Amino acid sequence: MTTAPIPRLRWRIGGLLGAGVLINYFDRISLSVAGPQLQETLGLSATDLGLLFSAFFWTYALSQIPAGMILDRWGVTRVGRWSTCLWGVASAITAVSSGFAGIFAARALLGLAEAPSFPANSKATGYWFPRKERASSTALFDAAAKFSNVIGVPLVALAVVYLGWRWGFGIVAVLSFAYFAAFYLIYRDPSAHPRLSAEEREYITAGGAAPEGQISTSPAGMLGHLLRSRKVWGLSIGFAAYGYCFYLFLTWLPGYLVQTMHMSILKSASFAAIPWMCATVSDLVVGGWLIDRLIARGHDETRVRKTVLVSGMCAGLAVFGATTTTDPIYAIAWISVALSGLAAAAPVGWSLPSLIAPRGGVGTVGAIMNFANNLMGAVAPIVTGMIVGRTQSFTNAFLVAGVVLLIGVASFVFLMGRIEPVPEPQ
Repeated sequence: MTTAPIPRLRWRIGGLLGAGVLINYFDRISLSVAGPQLQETLGLSATDLGLLFSAFFWTYALSQIPAGMILDRWGVTRVGRWSTCLWGVASAITAVSSGFAGIFAARALLGLAEAPSFPANSKATGYWFPRKERASSTALFDAAAKFSNVIGVPLVALAVVYLGWRWGFGIVAVLSFAYFAAFYLIYRDPSAHPRLSAEEREYITAGGAAPEGQISTSPAGMLGHLLRSRKVWGLSIGFAAYGYCFYLFLTWLPGYLVQTMHMSILKSASFAAIPWMCATVSDLVVGGWLIDRLIARGHDETRVRKTVLVSGMCAGLAVFGATTTTDPIYAIAWISVALSGLAAAAPVGWSLPSLIAPRGGVGTVGAIMNFANNLMGAVAPIVTGMIVGRTQSFTNAFLVAGVVLLIGVASFVFLMGRIEPVPEPQ
């Protein structure tokens, strides 16, 4: 007797979440691509540009914990709709801004709007996917963050060069509103989705999907409980180190290629796409498929996930190599190794909230982790801008990133411990 195949609605939901991350990263990278033109048009210094790069991350980081608590209270569907609508509004405001203050305010609004995105995706994949598919499903949306640089950087660069910087933001605003419509029409939690079959629901539930429902204590009580957990601190400090290096490249890589390697905006966009393409493949293949494959074959789940996590972070230390060359080919090769390692580690990090959180606390764990991650997203562009402004070189900026990664590796190894649920609050 042949067993009927399990329907695959969950993977369509995973694809929707990945598309959302792709577009919200178009929002994030558009400023870094338009940066050299904005700097020339508005007469901005490297420090001014670093402040603009960081505006998004301050509100994004500071909104993480409130967003996680709101997610655990109101759910992915409702919060996701409001969030995706505001993305488009923020990008549209950026496109019509006339100076530093207007762009800074619009980027700050964008950070507020996108704050629930990754914690919501982590919570949604916990609902929709069994544990044995958690790495691949998480890699779908995390890889989209890397792939956005492969297609988004050239797309925005073409718009900036031929139409002006305002069109770079305008095109992204249109895409953001289109995603809002798609999310509104398609996404529901499993218990409310009319197209989820009984067979697929049983497959998801029996495979260890995170249970839907309210948190087992008040939002403030859950937050306090999690902040007392060594495991949550280990995860957060380690992921903050990842975020520092990731956001340094996200915001400054085009500028590095323009300033240090003396490339045009279009040429820098094509070169910058290479390490991000390598990172996309590493994210999906190593951080997703390989982990699920090894766990399915009976290997210890904690050992597999932590090996990939720590090895990927260590590979990120290849950023040191970029300080030893002025040849763009070698520099891109070193940066490709570093970003590929970080990309392999990232899906592990984003799968952990749904694997270690107490019942109903996935959003809050993801928010704490992403707060630390994106606090570094605010710090890295400013520190890099200050270093580059004073030394006219990226060498010391890359050395700082490597030291931060070493701290992150130590946190994952010595603080986080086994990948198992934090005890329920009393």
